[in-house]
Amino acid sequence: MYTISIVLVIGLVFLAVVYIRDIKQKEHAILRNFPIIGHGRYFFEFIGVFLRQYWFSQDRDELPFNRAERSWVYKAAKGQDAMVGFGSTRDLRPVGTVLFVDTPFPVLGEDACEIRPIIIGPYCKHPYETHSLFNISAMSYGSISKNAVLALSHGAKMGGCWLNTGEGGVSPYHLEGGCDLVAQIGTAKYGFCDSNGKLSDEAIRGTALYPQIKMFELKLSQGAKPGKGGILPGIKVTPEVAAIRFIKAHQDSISPNRHPEISNVSELLDMIEHIRRLSGKPTGFKTVLGDADWLNELCQEILKRGIERAPDFITIDGAEGGTGAAPLSLIDYMGLPIAESLPALVDALVEYGLRDRIKIIASGKLITPAEVVWALCVGADFVASARGFAFSIGCIQALQCHTNRCPTGITTHEPHLMQGLDPANKAIRVANYVKGILYEAGVISHSCGVKEPRELTRKHARIMTERGVSISLSKLYPDKVFGSKK
Repeated sequence: MYTISIVLVIGLVFLAVVYIRDIKQKEHAILRNFPIIGHGRYFFEFIGVFLRQYWFSQDRDELPFNRAERSWVYKAAKGQDAMVGFGSTRDLRPVGTVLFVDTPFPVLGEDACEIRPIIIGPYCKHPYETHSLFNISAMSYGSISKNAVLALSHGAKMGGCWLNTGEGGVSPYHLEGGCDLVAQIGTAKYGFCDSNGKLSDEAIRGTALYPQIKMFELKLSQGAKPGKGGILPGIKVTPEVAAIRFIKAHQDSISPNRHPEISNVSELLDMIEHIRRLSGKPTGFKTVLGDADWLNELCQEILKRGIERAPDFITIDGAEGGTGAAPLSLIDYMGLPIAESLPALVDALVEYGLRDRIKIIASGKLITPAEVVWALCVGADFVASARGFAFSIGCIQALQCHTNRCPTGITTHEPHLMQGLDPANKAIRVANYVKGILYEAGVISHSCGVKEPRELTRKHARIMTERGVSISLSKLYPDKVFGSKK
C-alpha cells in the first residue's frame, strides 16, 4: 500500500510539472489551452501512419506502395505461391491503368523463359554481356546498413542480377557477395575523389581493377530529389562510412546539386568519355527527365562526335522513384514520372538512330512483374529497382529511413537494430524475388504471344483513357520503330 501511494504521488507531481510547463510555454496553442490532454493530439498524429497502414487502409489504398504490391514482393521473396482466388481487387477504370494484350494462341510450353544476353558498351575495352533483366538500383552503403548491403550482394549473385553501389562508393560489403557491380559516381565523387574533392583518375583506375565492377554510372539526379544532391544525416555517417566516402564522421554528408565540372551536354559527354577511357568499361549516366527537348540537344551532340563516344547506357529515373531523404517539395513536384519520361527517351533515341547503341535502364517504382513488363513494352532494355529489393529483405514501409531508427535493420547503423537482419537468410529472399519477377514476366510474355520479355513492344500493352476505354500504347506513341535491343 505504501508503494502504491509513492507511485501515485510521483505521478501527480509529474502531471503537475507537465501542466505548469504547458500553460507557461507559448510555442503550442493546443498545449497552452488544453494542458496535459493536448499531448494526445501529437501522440495520435505520430501513430496515425501506422494505424492507417495496418487497420484502416484497403489493400490498394496506400502510398508510396500499397499492401497488394508489398504482399506480392514479400511472397515472391519467401518463395511462396502468389496465386489468388475470386478475382482481382485492382480497379481497371482509372485513367492510366495498364492492360496487356493476350493472344488467342499463346506460346506453348513452360511459363519460365530463357533471357537472351545483351552487350553494353561494344566500343569499350571491356564490354559487359549480361543475361540480367531485373536489377538492384542504387542504394549506397551509409544510406543502408552493412547487413543490408551484404544481403543484396550475395542475393544478386544468387539471382544473377547486378547491384548498383549508389553514390557512397564501393564498400567491401558490395564486393563480398561476388555479384556484378555498377559503380555509381555521384556529384560529391564519394570514393572517387582526391584530397581536394575533385574526381580522382587513380580511384577510377583502381576501382576498375576489380573484375566485379562491370560498369560506371555518372549520377546527374535521382527520382527522390531532382536538382538536389544526396543527403545522408550525420547520425548515419559512421567512421567506416566516412572512410569509404572520404569525408568526416558524424557530420551531415551533403552532395552538390550537380557535378561542378558538368554544366552542359558537351561537358557531360566529355566526362563519360574520360571515365570510360580510364576504366575501359561501359559508362553511362542516370537522370530524371524534366524537359524532353534536352534529349534533342544530347542526341545531336552525340552524332556530331560519333556513336562510339555515346553513353553506353542511360538510366532514366521517374519522379516517383527514389529511396533517399529529400525535401517534400522535390519528392512531390519535381521531374516527370516514368510513364512520361521513358517513352520520351526511347523515342528520341529511335529518332536519331541511337537506340541500338545506347541501352536504356528504367527505374522508378517498378517493383512488380506487370510494371517491369510495361517498361519493356515501352522500350527499356533493363529495369532496376531499389525499394522492391528493400521490401524483399524485410522493409515494412515504416518511413524511418532517414532517422537511423529503421526497425528492420535496413537503413540503420544501430547494432541492436541491424542484428535483426540476417544477411544469409535475406540473400535467399533477394534471389527469390528476382526469380519471381522473371517467372511472371515470362507468364505475361507467353500470354502475349512472344517467347521472352524483351520481344514485347508497345502493341502488347494498352492504357485506359478518360473516355473509359483503353487504347494501344502503339497509338498513344505512334510512328516510332524500336531498335533491336541487341
